[in-house]
Amino acid sequence: MKIKDIPQKLADIRREDRFRAVHDLRMITASRGVDRSGKEYIVFNSNDYLGMTHEKEVEEAARNAVIYGTGSGGARLTSGAVFELSDLEKEIARFKHKEDAVIFNTGYMTNLGVLYALAGPGDVIFSDELNHASIVDGCRISRAAVKVYSHSDMGALEKLLEETPCQGQRFIVTDGVFSMDGDVADLPGLVKLKEKYDAFLIVDDAHATGVIGNTGRGTAKYYHMEGIDLQVGTLSKSLGAEGGFAAADRTITDYLRNCSRPFIFSTSISAVTGATALAALKLLEENPEKYMGALRRNTKYMKEGLTKAGISFLPGDTSIIPIVMGREEAAMEYAARCKERGILLSAIRPPSVPKGTSRIRLTVTAAHTRAELDKALEVMVKEIERTGLIPRKS
Repeated sequence: MKIKDIPQKLADIRREDRFRAVHDLRMITASRGVDRSGKEYIVFNSNDYLGMTHEKEVEEAARNAVIYGTGSGGARLTSGAVFELSDLEKEIARFKHKEDAVIFNTGYMTNLGVLYALAGPGDVIFSDELNHASIVDGCRISRAAVKVYSHSDMGALEKLLEETPCQGQRFIVTDGVFSMDGDVADLPGLVKLKEKYDAFLIVDDAHATGVIGNTGRGTAKYYHMEGIDLQVGTLSKSLGAEGGFAAADRTITDYLRNCSRPFIFSTSISAVTGATALAALKLLEENPEKYMGALRRNTKYMKEGLTKAGISFLPGDTSIIPIVMGREEAAMEYAARCKERGILLSAIRPPSVPKGTSRIRLTVTAAHTRAELDKALEVMVKEIERTGLIPRKS
């Protein structure tokens, strides 16, 4: 596409009602936000699953670390090697039962950095069809051959593993918890196949860390098993900060520090961010039931309320509750109507989800109060009654 074609491209996007714009929101608590006009909302589209962004110990850690500067000033291999990031890497490695971990600037950048460094010509990556965009893009830039298998279909994956010639390394890469559907990857099946076909298994636990497994350790703990060669994760969801990480054997992490261009050539995240994530992780480790118990109870209450109201949603063991509506227009209108009444929900449409599966993505957090959950249910049910946009079970 030529630059002169951009205005027409934008016009096409607007005509198709797919133009996206940023709507400023300031979070005043972990569950409430306010817009530029001063209108307040109860937020049900946040990934701050454990409410760590506003925990007093986490806020205090940020205040204490800011004396070391508001930014790092350089890449990790130069002047940006702040103490807090090395401390955080050690704690993540311990938490994830791995030898070491590497911090990247974002979860998105982690997947790009890992796949770019580890995979290349002659290798084959086997990727779940519903993997996050960062995995998809990491596969593209790796220059490895990519084979996409049907979502969580171990039979389809094995067929591809059997039939696809590979001169180099086989990689299997998957989300741990799929962000738009809320379901959990079939780790036992994946480990079985990776062992049978000598593949390297990468699991992105961005939406699993702090959400599943009774300690919050994610997909491995959920199934009470090991077998994941490299775990990707984020600091921006359950850990109340920004950034990403890759946890693996030290040989792998040393290689990433030396060969992953996104790590080498990016200014590192600050001491403030590292201290914030470290404080949140320690709170989770010290008292997982306080945070994950609240998350489970709130999720159960919301799902029971939706079921009682006759509102169907995709099944799953996570706090991601997808209400599939089909038509993009229906999802957008329903989210807009709920927003008018002070409830923020995400309307998800292509390309984030396949065409014809547009949905409301409702996320419950540990920070939501019972009153906030009740208010959301009240608004959602009334808007269904008014509009009929979501079919209800009788």
